[in-house]
Amino acid sequence: MKLKSILAAGTAAALTVGLLVLPAGARSTTVPAQQEVTQVVNALGIMVGDEQGNMQLDRTVTRAEFITMAVKASPNGDQVGEASTSPYPDVPYTHWAAGFVEAGVAAGLITGYSDGTFRPSNQITLAEGVTIVLQLLDYGSEGFSGAYPSPQMALCRSLKLDRGLSAQNSGDLLTRRDAMYLFYNMLSTNNQSGTPYITSLGHSLNAAGEVDLLALINDVMDGPLVAAGDWQSSIPFSLSGVTVTRNGDPSSLSKIQENDVIYWCQPMRTLWVYSDKVVGTIQSITPDTSSPTAVTIGGHSYELDSASAAYALSDLGSYDLGDTVTLLLGRQGKVAAVTEPMETTSERCGVVTQVTRETYSDGTHSSYTADTITLMATDGQTYRYECTTQTYEPGDLVGVNIAADGTVSLKRLPSVKLSGKVNSSATKLGSIPLASDVEILDVYENVGVRVFASRVAGLNLTQDMISYYTMNGSGEIDRLILKDVTGDTYNYGMLTEMVVMPTGTVTTYYTYVYDVGGTTYTLPNITTGFPVSTGGVMIKGDLSNPDKIYNLTRVNATSISGNQLIALNRSYTMADNVVIYEYRNGSYYLSSAQRVQEKGLSLTGWYDKSENNGGRIRIVVAK
Repeated sequence: MKLKSILAAGTAAALTVGLLVLPAGARSTTVPAQQEVTQVVNALGIMVGDEQGNMQLDRTVTRAEFITMAVKASPNGDQVGEASTSPYPDVPYTHWAAGFVEAGVAAGLITGYSDGTFRPSNQITLAEGVTIVLQLLDYGSEGFSGAYPSPQMALCRSLKLDRGLSAQNSGDLLTRRDAMYLFYNMLSTNNQSGTPYITSLGHSLNAAGEVDLLALINDVMDGPLVAAGDWQSSIPFSLSGVTVTRNGDPSSLSKIQENDVIYWCQPMRTLWVYSDKVVGTIQSITPDTSSPTAVTIGGHSYELDSASAAYALSDLGSYDLGDTVTLLLGRQGKVAAVTEPMETTSERCGVVTQVTRETYSDGTHSSYTADTITLMATDGQTYRYECTTQTYEPGDLVGVNIAADGTVSLKRLPSVKLSGKVNSSATKLGSIPLASDVEILDVYENVGVRVFASRVAGLNLTQDMISYYTMNGSGEIDRLILKDVTGDTYNYGMLTEMVVMPTGTVTTYYTYVYDVGGTTYTLPNITTGFPVSTGGVMIKGDLSNPDKIYNLTRVNATSISGNQLIALNRSYTMADNVVIYEYRNGSYYLSSAQRVQEKGLSLTGWYDKSENNGGRIRIVVAK
């Protein structure tokens, strides 16, 4: 057991404390959503629910429960075992929390009472809980002055450890909800040496200074496991009442099918299940078969996510170049397992973004070269295919059919005629239903971006805006390729400088300097004059050599609420990838909605077109 050595805090006695040096930098006062807080403390094992996942957040917390949470929130706290002796007369070694009480006392996080008892069933107060958390942050008793618990409570508020707590007074009893928020707040708080506490647990904060939930869950997630035979016995906890997510949607154990790929987190009592499969011929194994990390099938490279998949594709395994296989895909589309070909077919379509000359294996360890297209498909993924019968150019629309034996065939897509208004719920285009999982690709020249149905809700799509679509067996549109509808394929930034240099002849030279997402680009001494002035701009084409640059429309705003920019009595929807800058001392710096709101800065938004035509706020500048 390896825990921090921290000075004991007498929870039943006054503490003497010296001057405090508070960590620099203000933290957000925003209260995190309860669901996110629950997921974080579950993932770390600090607090978990009962066998049905019930967190019982309204129940008060005992001393035994709180010190158990505190020890579990310590480095290597999950390694605490049963107590070897009885730490207190009222905490025998057979007590459920004896090991954690013993560890907490040894680490100096808590002490017993003067009569030699621990009183594990006593309810814990806010002051007692705060004192323990402050010690985890290295604020020991020698650092305070004044009568306990006034300095501890003052520091708690200064560090914003009280975000989300209903208990406000030092003597208030803590509920499990209070305890959950207290530990969550501690994770993103700097300890006395200035380091975020969560880093001591091997995890990190995101750019906003809060716990990176996605990274955390990825770190604590176990698997992958392929559902086959008695797979449930391989999950190291009871599956009664477990939460199941399958392909991103809420599901249940009964919906898990053979060859599904499963990941799990025991403290969260959650299973994540994926059913994606790819059938095709192995075109390459990288970097080599002695230590493979990725495999290319159907022109797409798939990263390996398990030792068994790596072994199967290694020089010791069962599969080699030219073999037809099925890849069972898990999270982030990575390969969890490699099996024999399954009876399945798949089709996809998209836009050609690049044509190159590539080298291929013929399956007998010889090679040949062939044209290769890079296809941006409606599912948002990029694939590469060998071309044997036709030639293609960037911008061409291409359909792909992959047969059960892995054979790939390409075809140029015909033009289609379709028009109609997408309803407000994005379930119909005109009178034709949209499939619930419809894939939509918006294309500008040879650049495509996947958008979701909600992105085009309310838009009137003319025939000039629709390039291609397919329908499933239920008569629903399941794939839709649009022609420059949303503007999401462009880049947006701030034109910071424009210089016009007449030469005394008929030729005039222009220099443009613009910032896009924190990167500065310069077009020096070009002869093309774009109809722009400094401010927010839309950039079409290559950022280093754009086809066109246009000014955006400016609007003065008062605040940000969710994904809305508020301007007096009107609100504007911000793009999912809206760029927020702070303008200071003549320069633009990347920022965040939360930061500019907390600083009370004045806001200016820049949008590309009206919202009923698909426009969005692309840039927000705070001064």
